[in-house]
Amino acid sequence: MESFHKFRLWVLVFCLVFQSGFGFYLPGSYPHNYAVGDELSVKVNSLTSIGTEMPFSYYSLPFCKPQGGVKDSAENLGELLMGDRIENSPYRFKMYTNESEVFLCQVDKLSGDQFKILKERIDEMYQVNLILDNLPAIRFTKKDEYFLRWTGYPVGIKIQDVYYLFNHLRFNVLVHKYEETNVARVMGTGDAAEMIPPIGKEGSDKPGYMVVGFEVVPCSVLHNANSAKNLKMHEKYPAPIKCDPSTVAMPIKEGQSVAFTYEVTFEESDIKWPSRWDAYLKMEGAKVHWFSILNSLMVITFLAGIVLVIFLRTVRRDLASYEELDKEAQAQMNEELSGWKLVVGDVFRAPSNPALLCIMVGDGVQILGMAIVTILFAALGFMSPASRGTLITGMLFFYMILGIAAGYVAVRLWRTLGSGDQKGWISVAWKAACFFPGIAFLILTILNFLLWGSHSTGAIPFSLFVILLLLWFCISVPLTLVGGYFGAKAPHLEYPVRTNQIPREIPQQRYPSWLLVLGAGTLPFGTLFIELFFIMSSIWMGRVYYVFGFLFIVLILLVVVCAEVSLVLTYMHLCVEDWRWWWKSFFASGSVALYIFLYSINYLVFDLKNLSGPVSATLYLGYSLFMVLAIMLVTGTVGFLSSFWFVYYLFTSVKLD
Repeated sequence: MESFHKFRLWVLVFCLVFQSGFGFYLPGSYPHNYAVGDELSVKVNSLTSIGTEMPFSYYSLPFCKPQGGVKDSAENLGELLMGDRIENSPYRFKMYTNESEVFLCQVDKLSGDQFKILKERIDEMYQVNLILDNLPAIRFTKKDEYFLRWTGYPVGIKIQDVYYLFNHLRFNVLVHKYEETNVARVMGTGDAAEMIPPIGKEGSDKPGYMVVGFEVVPCSVLHNANSAKNLKMHEKYPAPIKCDPSTVAMPIKEGQSVAFTYEVTFEESDIKWPSRWDAYLKMEGAKVHWFSILNSLMVITFLAGIVLVIFLRTVRRDLASYEELDKEAQAQMNEELSGWKLVVGDVFRAPSNPALLCIMVGDGVQILGMAIVTILFAALGFMSPASRGTLITGMLFFYMILGIAAGYVAVRLWRTLGSGDQKGWISVAWKAACFFPGIAFLILTILNFLLWGSHSTGAIPFSLFVILLLLWFCISVPLTLVGGYFGAKAPHLEYPVRTNQIPREIPQQRYPSWLLVLGAGTLPFGTLFIELFFIMSSIWMGRVYYVFGFLFIVLILLVVVCAEVSLVLTYMHLCVEDWRWWWKSFFASGSVALYIFLYSINYLVFDLKNLSGPVSATLYLGYSLFMVLAIMLVTGTVGFLSSFWFVYYLFTSVKLD
């Protein structure tokens, strides 16, 4: 009865996670509860553009700086790797206090370099990203009676070879009334807020408010330079300011002064605090996601039918008829056998480069485990966008911890291939710990030099490089060696048949085997290419991806398809007396990575048309290569392990001397 209750609990959790294919989220921070008049601080993040994919610091442009100086906010490892640089800003609001014509500062004269860099950022469509109470600023535009949602606002706009700067911002802050008293206004967030005494000590009848929305409307306004000359920050601008987003009036020129102003209004909203991220996380194209899953299920059903035929009709029938014969008849039949039964003495012959195969399979198990655990946690809501950088940080953490699995699998497979010989297991475990991370560091280092040369905040700081190396060599490598130790102590698999001393000659094939191996990758690619589009759009188009429930389902379907494809292809090779199945089973499913890379190039050409410059294209292709390598290791590992199980099961049932 207790086990039945546990089963019902797991079914309930599963239904909650995958209801509508959309993972709910647990807020990444506790709610801020502000009293009327409390100060709200706006923070700035890096400038971003889908035209270059290179983030830059907000203060790399001639914007107003806060009076106390620019200060960095606390950032985690994931934020730094993503290129986020969150800093304080001169924008200051007071809760539920509307303000207009607030003066910020005036840049005296734009130098030649400042004017040049402003033009470049406007041409490259850079967006300014502001944050209030952990909510990014959102902008709405209307097109054909539809409202489009954007995160951030553009630096400026170019009209008929004239550059206009958005120097006036109209903020609209949505707040939700919180009637509960004696609750701490700030309980801690990802933005390192300090503790504030609870409401209610002085005038507990005053209600508190929580920020549930942050909207911005950028305007280009021509200010009077003389009127702003003697004004101090946050003083009222002497003339009325009309913010009309449909018109622009502030052209920029070299040697010209620019004044910055803003206004803010507060609006009470019915949106509750747990739902405030819904505007950013709205799932678009749910039907497309379900179509992707249905398409994958059809592919799986088709392949499962083939596998069923192989097992029930071919293999079972052959084994049954073979085992019914006596030894003398079997010996006579051995001379007349054809197909997979003829390679019984060679099927477990060690492959070429066995150490490399063990290393790649071990790394594939590590990456697959990381992907499953990370996506599951994200679907359960523990890695919501409200906590920036937690997804990348979680991936690194789980990858390092699962180094123990990589070492165990690599070394145990190595001992199996070597018929139980433990010699060289330390070398295999060490190489498994360094193979994928080493290639990743090489790619990231080359790309980092490009980002350093462009002075982008996307460049990984040298100190962070040192931290990553320490994490690698102090945590990941030792855990991989520990896993290798357990793999060396674990019993190796005994082959069910003996291997002949002289390799059997492989008959000439009608078609080259590599053609089948490459073609096999099309089926796994067909299960994920729709979801791949949404993931690519999230990474390169600045959209928030949060349908981790769908992604988890697609990952499981991908694993099943890879296993079935590799199994069927291995059986086909054995039937034509080709006993060299080890690497072919790995690349049969791993070849999906080739199609993903080709799709990435297609996405670059047709979807990222605005991507400008060779540096941006190199960054895109470099990161795509890194992603493709990880996918090849994962899918290849799934295919190899399923084929190994199939071959082991098949020849365990054969009684041959």
